[in-house]
Amino acid sequence: MTFQAGPIALQSEAETALFAQDLAAILVAGDTILLAGPIGAGKTAFARALIRARLGNDEDVPSPTFTLVQTYEAGDTDIWHCDLYRLTQIDELIELGLDHAFETAICLIEWPDRLGSYAPHGALTLTMSAPQSMSETAHQMIVSGNEKWVRRLGGLFD
Repeated sequence: MTFQAGPIALQSEAETALFAQDLAAILVAGDTILLAGPIGAGKTAFARALIRARLGNDEDVPSPTFTLVQTYEAGDTDIWHCDLYRLTQIDELIELGLDHAFETAICLIEWPDRLGSYAPHGALTLTMSAPQSMSETAHQMIVSGNEKWVRRLGGLFD
């Protein structure tokens, strides 16, 4: 069984941050969130809000566009924030230990299509899109995952 919710309209960055905070509260080591969508869809803003919520402070959370990976110590687990847009070979991330982080950390992956066959099967996918016109303000998000996410996310969509 798979889980899919949405599209969910996120009217502002504040609404995006609230959803990220709710999700941050239920994540555990070994969870991977795949953040899909075009440039400007809100992937980094969502990751930044989730990381800040998990850390419990207003930490500076830069985009890992050029570094590929930023890591954060979040008490009981680490958070890996990866932006794979500039990735040329998946071996680069394997050398950094991403395959191990999938098992031991919370991983937030922007541009997950670059992972190919390395994408974790139990990941939660957030497919985001930017407003379609100047008159729209809402970003859209579709949330999908496997059966483990059905149980864990149930309360977020009641």
